[in-house]
Order: sequence, then structure tokens, then C-alpha cells
Amino acid sequence: MPDVTTATRPITLAIMAMGGQGGGVLSDWIVHLAESNGYLAQATSVPGVAQRTGATIYYLELFPEAEAERAGQAPVLALMPSPGDVDIVLAAEFMEAGRALERGLVTPDRSTVIASSHRVYGITEKSAMGNGILDPEPIREQLRQHARRFIEFDMEATARRQGSVISAVLFGALAGSQTLPFPREAFEQAIRDSGIGVEASLRAFDESYQQAQGVVPHAGQNNGPPQQAEAPHKAGESELDAMLTEIDSRFPQSVRKVVREGALRLIDYQDLAYAKEYLELLRQHSVRMPADAECREPLLREMARHLALWMSYEDTIRVADLKIRRSRQDRVRNEVKAEPEQIVYTAEFMHPRVEEICDTLPAAFGSWVMRTDWVRRPLAKATQRGRRISPQRLRGFLLLLGVASLRRWRRRTLRYRDERQRIEAWLAALDHALDISPDVALEIIKAQGLVKGYGDTHQRGLASFNTVMLAFERFGSEPDAAARLRQLRDAALADEKGETLQRSVGEWKPEMHAETDTSRIAVKQI
Repeated sequence: MPDVTTATRPITLAIMAMGGQGGGVLSDWIVHLAESNGYLAQATSVPGVAQRTGATIYYLELFPEAEAERAGQAPVLALMPSPGDVDIVLAAEFMEAGRALERGLVTPDRSTVIASSHRVYGITEKSAMGNGILDPEPIREQLRQHARRFIEFDMEATARRQGSVISAVLFGALAGSQTLPFPREAFEQAIRDSGIGVEASLRAFDESYQQAQGVVPHAGQNNGPPQQAEAPHKAGESELDAMLTEIDSRFPQSVRKVVREGALRLIDYQDLAYAKEYLELLRQHSVRMPADAECREPLLREMARHLALWMSYEDTIRVADLKIRRSRQDRVRNEVKAEPEQIVYTAEFMHPRVEEICDTLPAAFGSWVMRTDWVRRPLAKATQRGRRISPQRLRGFLLLLGVASLRRWRRRTLRYRDERQRIEAWLAALDHALDISPDVALEIIKAQGLVKGYGDTHQRGLASFNTVMLAFERFGSEPDAAARLRQLRDAALADEKGETLQRSVGEWKPEMHAETDTSRIAVKQI
């Protein structure tokens, strides 16, 4: 009697997915597809640790029932994928394909890899002090080398276009790859038999089936529910149009996009007058920049970006405003696939410290509270615990709306006064750096990237920024100043506590190391 395991081997599939991406649904569809077409199927899932929203491996083995009957014995199917023994890898996010590659599940003699090119950033990428986003190109190159066949496109975008979920797109790509011995109609029937989201899933299936076979859909193709188009904006009818026209006429082509985005961000953050202040600051401090376009334009572009970021600092007013925006509620509803009649509640974890509260007060009053112990201490005690607020409930919405409505008085707050002083000191340092060299000036501009977030994150970033600025004051005129400042900036981004930065400062000058106590550094000293 022939051995089933040697006469015919099972078809093995590994699905690499994250929570909320429908990996379980996709696994169920494949099992139903196989069983409806004369195959025995076994599926297991192994949840991973909580990176992103919790990565899970779904493993399936499919074996032809007729072969098992002919052999007179049931096949022994594995519960976990083995390195070098996986026929098909389905990855619902690009780095999940890299995870399969790392585990040895992708081999050039056997594996077909079907992966979405979009990214869902991991915790380490999001929490990095600087740009912690991993470069996908090395993974992509390795997949091309080590997979027998590699199919890749933006499946998340396909799902959005068709009002569906990425599991349906992966299922369509699997059918389009023709790696399973089942006709397209059998795949579609599996979706119909599930009875959930059938119409949208079939639309996504159809588009991804074509993409897997190399047919690129038209850029405007969208068979999903009709979306309300935005009314076209008529040029020349507002101050905004005049400002955008001024940007196009004043700034070179390579800089315009950044300046436009910065101006629009500041209008959204505060108002049109605030955006005009931004443009005036750009004009004033770009005068000292070199006339040579090759040198001037990168400096101006970076200055435009970092100045806009600093002027739109995250205070309590901004945070409250973002929490209650309709666009945010719509995004949450879309992520959880809520039906129109369903109510979705979210819990916002908020922990404003006494410093943030004082920052929101009028400058003189906020300063008085911060330096008056008998007022500050009880306030700090009352705010030492965080709060959970739901913007969908009346009490939570009104609380956040009340804070967000302080936007009109933002220019009178303590935080605005302090940030404005810091920005002016930074721009003064930039003017001085421009007199030294463009490379040093570029490092002064990029140092602003250390100042970000709010609460403890903002305090740590500001302390690192002050340290770099103090270093510029000490050796900014030396020949290797740009390289040394760049090293300090990289050190500041290496860890949250600033230990690497302190070690680097000590390496440059011991006496400077002794003076970088963050409690005693003020940007105004520059």
C-alpha cells in the first residue's frame, strides 16, 4: 500500500496577518474552498506577541481526498509551517512577508509569495525618537531572490477603493496567481457561501484577481459605493487663493509644495493670519541664505518644513481639537467596519499634567500658578491620574469641545509665549549659522526635529534640543562643527532618556558635559 505522505504531498499555505485584517476569515474561505472541491483541509492559527495589533500565523494544509481514499489512510497534516516546506505565503502587510522570509518559509524551489506593499508601522518604528521607519527595499530584494514567484501590489488601497477588507483582496490575488487547483468560480462561491459582505468582497476579489495577473486597473476605477465629490474651489475668491498664488510666485518650484503644506497646516492649526506670519518669517530669514540655488533650495525647504512643525506645536487645545473632528470619527468607523446604524464609542486616554494646564492659561496667570507652590501642588495632585474620555458621549464631547474652543485665545497663553520665544531664539541661531556655513545652518534647522510631542516627550526633546544648541554656541565656528552637531543630533535620537547624547557631549568637551543639566539650559541663552 503506497504511503500517502510520499505519493502526494499536501499543499501548504501560511497566512501572515495582523489583528483586524481578516486573517481568520481568509483561512475559513480557503478551508471552505478546499472542502467544497474534494480536498481535506486543516487550519491552525498561532497568535504572536503584540507588535502592531498582534501578528498571527494561520497555517493550512490541503490534501486531495481521492488520494487519501486510494491509499486507504488519512493523511497526517502538520499544525505548524516548517522552513523550506511552504508552497504559498500570503502577507497582509509587507513586513509580514519579511517575517516569513526570516522564518525560512520562503524558498526559491517552492514558494509563491503574495504580499501587500502597504505598511503598518511597528511599535519600534512609531516610538523611535527620529525617523524609525524601516526601509522595505532590502526585504523586497530578498523576496525577489528567494521566492519562486513574487506577487506584490497595494492591497490596502484596493480594499479601500472597493469598500472591502484586505482578506478579500488576498483571496482574489490567491485565485489570480493560479497556484491552487481550483477555478475562479469556486473561489467566488466560497465568498458567497460565507454570506457576510458578499458584494464588497466580490468587488475587491475581482480587482485583485486582475492585478495578480498583471492587469493594472484604471486609476479612477472604483466600483464601490459612490463617494460625494468635493466642490471644486474657485480660484481668486479668497485670501487663501491670494496667499497660495504668492507662494508660487515667491518660492522656487522645489520648495513650493513644502511651503504650501506648511501654510495649510497652520491655517488648520490656527488661522490664515498665523500662516501669513509663517510666510513672513520664511521671507525674513531666507535673505541670508546663499544665492546659489543648489545650496539655497535645500536650506529653504528644510526651514519651511521645520518652522511649520514648530509653529503647530501640540498643546492641549490642538489635542482636544483633533479628538473631536468628524474626520477622525469617520476613520475609526471605517477601521472597525461599522455599519451606518451602529454606534461606535472610543475611549481617549488623556493625562494632562499641571504644566499642560498652566500652559493653556493666560501667560501671566499660568506663570503665577507655576511658581506659586500652594496653588500648583494641589493642582498637580488633582491631575496625577489619567482620565478616559469618550468623545461620542455628551460629557466627554463638551469637555473636549470646551478645550478646543480656546483656539481663538491661543496667542495669549503661556505655551504660545514660551514657544514663540524658543522659535525666535532658534531663528536667531540660524541667522548666525548662515554666516558660518550652509552645512552648519542645515544642522541648526534639523535640530528642531528633536522638539516634538507633548508632556514628558516634549520636555525630553526640548532638553536634547537645548544641548545641541549649547554645543553650537560652544564650537559652531570650528571647521568640523557640522559633523559634530550631526553626531549630537543622532545621539539625541538614539534613546529616550538622552543617555547617548550625554555621553557624546562628554566626549566633545568635559566642561560642556557638566553644563548640560537640562533644568538649567534655556534656549534664550543662544
